[in-house]
Amino acid sequence: MSSTSIIKRSFLSGFLLIAFLQVSVFAQQVPSDWHLKSPDQDSIMGLDLQRAYGLLAGKPARQVVVAIIDSGVDIEHEDLKPVIWVNPGEIPGNGKDDEGNGYIDDVNGWSFIGGPGGDVDQDTQELTRELVRLEKIYAGLEEKQIPKKLREDFRYYQRISQRYEEKITENGSQYDIYRRFYSQMRFAMDTLKSVLGDSPIDEINVATIQSNNPNVLFSKSVVLGMLRTQPGASFEELFEGMREGFDYFRVQVDYGLNKSFDPRSLVGDNYGDKRERFYGNNSVKGPDAEHGTHVAGIIGAVRNNGIGIDGVADHVRLMVLRAVPNGDERDKDIANAILYAANNGAQIINMSFGKEFSPDKSIVDEAVTYASKKGVLFVHAAGNDARNIDVDPSFPSKKLKTGSAVPGWLEIGASSSEVNESLPADFSNYGKRAVDIFSPGVNIFSSIPGNRYKENSGTSMAAPVASGVAALLMSYFPEYSAAEIRDILLQSSRRFNGLKVVKPGTAEQVSMEELCATGGVINAYEAVRYAQNRKPLGRPR
Repeated sequence: MSSTSIIKRSFLSGFLLIAFLQVSVFAQQVPSDWHLKSPDQDSIMGLDLQRAYGLLAGKPARQVVVAIIDSGVDIEHEDLKPVIWVNPGEIPGNGKDDEGNGYIDDVNGWSFIGGPGGDVDQDTQELTRELVRLEKIYAGLEEKQIPKKLREDFRYYQRISQRYEEKITENGSQYDIYRRFYSQMRFAMDTLKSVLGDSPIDEINVATIQSNNPNVLFSKSVVLGMLRTQPGASFEELFEGMREGFDYFRVQVDYGLNKSFDPRSLVGDNYGDKRERFYGNNSVKGPDAEHGTHVAGIIGAVRNNGIGIDGVADHVRLMVLRAVPNGDERDKDIANAILYAANNGAQIINMSFGKEFSPDKSIVDEAVTYASKKGVLFVHAAGNDARNIDVDPSFPSKKLKTGSAVPGWLEIGASSSEVNESLPADFSNYGKRAVDIFSPGVNIFSSIPGNRYKENSGTSMAAPVASGVAALLMSYFPEYSAAEIRDILLQSSRRFNGLKVVKPGTAEQVSMEELCATGGVINAYEAVRYAQNRKPLGRPR
């Protein structure tokens, strides 16, 4: 995928080759900070952030702690270091649990996927783990051989098994396609570099190459075919997109769907004890912090410092909780990360992750309920499978196993900059009941490790945009509870009466009201106005 594409923790599986190649063109049409722009002044469906801060000029603000449960964060990044949360009771590097919370040297947060053996990078999908567990019980059996009290569980095993076969076939096929195209593009790039030297590999230069060498002619054909199919994109962008796609499907086949792979021994916990609390390490960056660093920058990169980007929220501190590997997160780790956040002062928890199955949902629900009672607001990415999660849910979810819903929970879909049929991102999950609101999530420019910056797309990006607006409101309006902040964001969303949009993953046109509960897109300016007036303001169009 190109640098503007959905990255690995944003549920990109199932996308076709063309999606990876087309996405780079969008970035040329809008400014890199489009999600901060004004719908009224810039004709871009951003947050209208400058006008929001204008309304707040001179008003006192408090500091808000936002916990980021993710892959890890580069806490030394130039645009993030000043806003990283520091545990006030912990003395760095002394090997002691100074404040007595059960975690040693947790200066900036904690990792629940690291331990004495190192840090987990790759992990399996929950689907794979469930299949491995159930095969030990039911493999080779027929339903008539199963006691009646276990038949529901057996049917669950059959569903898991069928889903696994579908995914291994799908991902294996995509891996073969990407491997072939990636190999061709890499060969073409290396070959033409030897011909062109320092000249760029662009359509003009490549078209002028004259050669009888079959390798050169083949490479010329590959490059020109790509560039002419994707006008405006550079070959380097297309190659990078192909490389990321190749890497993604390689990881799925080699790790995510590999029934023999299990990295859990690195952590050193008793994995069977789902209520074990005190394990892990303080390596909050981990081996691959791109996703979490990108999320962190969207929420709170230092504003108005002339470096890189501006985050959405001022007056924030970002608590780093590493619990999301390159694979599906485990319920035990997510539950413990939520408890840590709630017990150490987080007011918002950003959760840019999700999965199809949650075998230990009850322990996550308990942690969510506990944190909710402490006033925490949850912001969760709806996922990027262009799926109706009213019907086919993504976990964790605001609906508890008891049937009740978490009052301070926002489920976020991804929107684009355009007020037309393409307003909802074509990859975004949706749901008239399950998804609350949409938020900018296409080609969002933010920080990545090593003082670098990049555009990425996904509900993984839309969620921290929403978290940033929520943190902005909490900073300036401390009188509102988490549930009230949620209500303000929903009530003040921008609505689109009469606009027909393309339902993600289909050619069908529907209203935004069919895709989420509000039918709206989050807007910081309107949210601040609503919070100031404490009464409905009407619906902007």
